[in-house]
Amino acid sequence: MKFDHPAWAALLSTSLAHASPSKPQQSSCSTDTTPNDFNSTCASLASRLEVENGIVYFSEFVAAGTNLSLPDNNATCVQPYMLVTADICRVSLHISTTDHSGFNMEAWLPSNWTGRYLSTGNGGLNGCIKYQDLAYTTAAGFAAAGTNNGHNGTSGEPLYNNADIVEDFAYRAIYTGTVIGKQITKDFYGKSHDKSYYFGCSTGGRQGFKAAQDFSEEFDGIVAGAPAISFNNLTSWSGSFFRATGTNTSDTFVTVPQWAIVHADVLKQCDLLDGYADGILEYPPLCNYDPSGLQCTGSSNASTCLSAKQVQTVKTVLSPLYNDKGDLVYPRLQPGAEILAAVILLGGTPFPYTTDWLRYAVYNDTTWSPANLNSTDFDNAARIDPGGIQTWKGDLSEAKKNSKILHWHGAMDAIISSANSPRYYEHVRETMGLSSDELDEFYRFFTVSGTGHCGGGDGAHVIGQASDEVTTYDPKENILMAIVDWVENGNAPETLIGTKYVNDTQSLGVKFQRAHCKYPKHNQYKGEGDANLIESWECVDA
Repeated sequence: MKFDHPAWAALLSTSLAHASPSKPQQSSCSTDTTPNDFNSTCASLASRLEVENGIVYFSEFVAAGTNLSLPDNNATCVQPYMLVTADICRVSLHISTTDHSGFNMEAWLPSNWTGRYLSTGNGGLNGCIKYQDLAYTTAAGFAAAGTNNGHNGTSGEPLYNNADIVEDFAYRAIYTGTVIGKQITKDFYGKSHDKSYYFGCSTGGRQGFKAAQDFSEEFDGIVAGAPAISFNNLTSWSGSFFRATGTNTSDTFVTVPQWAIVHADVLKQCDLLDGYADGILEYPPLCNYDPSGLQCTGSSNASTCLSAKQVQTVKTVLSPLYNDKGDLVYPRLQPGAEILAAVILLGGTPFPYTTDWLRYAVYNDTTWSPANLNSTDFDNAARIDPGGIQTWKGDLSEAKKNSKILHWHGAMDAIISSANSPRYYEHVRETMGLSSDELDEFYRFFTVSGTGHCGGGDGAHVIGQASDEVTTYDPKENILMAIVDWVENGNAPETLIGTKYVNDTQSLGVKFQRAHCKYPKHNQYKGEGDANLIESWECVDA
């Protein structure tokens, strides 16, 4: 499992460094590799652009192959450089949303433009432009734009006592940035885009559903991965694990090696539910895991068992979270994800995004302590719903008229439970009174087995969801191109083909592939044939 991806690093950062919006520095890039008209049009764009409430910092040509330096990117964003793989015109600007709020944004305009526009999302509580997605999508010919979501860095501290910055973070930056991104695209190319897309994961997935719920007219197609929907409840759930585990000196704490024992026990009880023992749970909802067998007895080897209190911790961690009135706050961490959660949610320290969200957005109280998180906090966060960030509307009637939605979630997600995504799908289905076949007309959801948060994992996780998760641009194996194929050619995906490389290294060859099923179906081994091959599996009803 890879933990060195910038998205992981930014999420796990404990730094609270913050910088106010500032003018980025231009890079020095050669212009010899592009036609003079593209270069000159780019160079003059900054002086020609007129953006309402905006300050254009610069426009510059960046040649394909440039390892673009990003000296002004906040250090907590863990992105000092970005490899640019297409000739682009890079535009940087700042947009004021009120007298005391605004956001930085960039538009990347490729020389190989296909006529498609795309907005990128963000992650966590952060104010980090997703340069990885700008590079990935412009390489595929999209004119792309992204924002810092109203503040710089991964800390939530800028939200403190500023409802306008919270509003930018909740929806306004992505909406306004999209409108302006489209304007810049038109001004540069001399014509409007043909189709408009959204592409994001985690907080970016939530932003995609915020668009679907509130301003779907802006997008023909939306890719929303591992969405942080039911946002206030999610932050309560993330914080509740510290209450369950205690610190690493508590008798309730379960160590990383002990979580590995739990993971092996999960596989022992549930791996064969999909018909094949391969260390991957194809459909975790089928797993009703019971850790009681791990409890130490008088004859137990203490290195391979858990105390009664530790067993209860495991049960709590792998159970849904309820408030004191018995109402569901958030569904369970899915079995199979505990091995990754051990170092993210279960490390014996408060989850930083929960602390920041409750302190700076919900309560505006810097003295609030995550050690005191309780049912009242769960209820208050959901009731106050700062900036309308919850993103849990079930009526997607406008999106049905305007957009196609591809929703996906990794089943080994240790940060946002994959159990919440089918819960939202069912919420939409019930609210709209539609069958799954009827929802298929505009909204399809896929669980990607053995996949962590937005990528990586033990399963066939490469589905084209990021620049380092790409095998091909074939829409059958690339979710970005799958939404294009659906919107522009009417070819709606029935499966998403995922690939697992040997040692997660493409040059070493394919280890196995899986055609991930469209909900409510899931993969089942047929009982014969090479389990590494797609054709040895079939999509069956849950």
